[in-house]
Amino acid sequence: MNKFKNWLLGSGLLGAVILLSGCVRSDKNGNPDTSGLVYRMLVVPLENFLNWMVQNFNWSYGLAIIVLTIIVRLIIMPLGINQSKKSLIQSEKMQSIKPQIDAAQAKVKAASTQEEQMEAQREMQAVYKENNVSMMGGMGCLPLLIQMPIFSALYYTARFSEGIQHSTFIGIDLAKPSYILVAVVGVAYLLQGYISLIGIPEEQKKTMRSMMIASPLMIVFMSFTSPAGVALYWVVGGIFSCIQTFITNVLMRPRIKAQIQEELKKNPPKQVVTKPIKQAEPINPKQVNQPKNQNKNHNNKNNSGRNAGKQRK
Repeated sequence: MNKFKNWLLGSGLLGAVILLSGCVRSDKNGNPDTSGLVYRMLVVPLENFLNWMVQNFNWSYGLAIIVLTIIVRLIIMPLGINQSKKSLIQSEKMQSIKPQIDAAQAKVKAASTQEEQMEAQREMQAVYKENNVSMMGGMGCLPLLIQMPIFSALYYTARFSEGIQHSTFIGIDLAKPSYILVAVVGVAYLLQGYISLIGIPEEQKKTMRSMMIASPLMIVFMSFTSPAGVALYWVVGGIFSCIQTFITNVLMRPRIKAQIQEELKKNPPKQVVTKPIKQAEPINPKQVNQPKNQNKNHNNKNNSGRNAGKQRK
């Protein structure tokens, strides 16, 4: 039942993201189709909210975007911290079953038949299941998925809103791409990736470094092709990501690690994987022929000895 609920929630969120992140149609003159579903559901409410902040507080659109980002990140921060906490717990549990996983992988490589290989793979899955460890390591992308509709709405608002079209922030045109903000976005998310590696075992760092580079590149690419107003959203979001990662990885990790170690002392990991299959050692032709040669030499020595004895007689 839990799997069905997770599948239903995940598929529903994915469907919502695909629906809400669709393109806003525009005519030949570049004017948006105001009757479209995405425009009415996303762009209009966000544009009205930004205009309300600018008019009531006498702010610039850049400052309004920063405040919007802070509000969004504060709302989803508890969810992000909870996801990170689950990921830390799964990571620590993964270390406890690593010997069994290595043994199962060795059995998969050593399997000589398809049945043996399938049996070894079933044992590997059983290790995760019996010890209540997720093969995905507890990683979740829900906070990022929640932000995608906001990102899409801000993208089209920056393109079509009259206020943002004629607005600047610290000298940066919010309606056009800004290489300065793109560079700041890259630095912010690289720093967040560096903080996420603090306290991680070297074996896990090797697999995480690719994600550490891929995630900033994806966000930099989106910022590079978007108006500066969208890049400003990612700049503030990157700063929040650094703070959140510092809280979870530097402040929470030692405490979570101690708790998991204490639990493992009381309830050690369940042993599922049996001894790995021994690979047959390759036969050396020299070793096979060697006894025969030795027998031949031994026989030759005996024959020569006999012949010498006959000659003496």
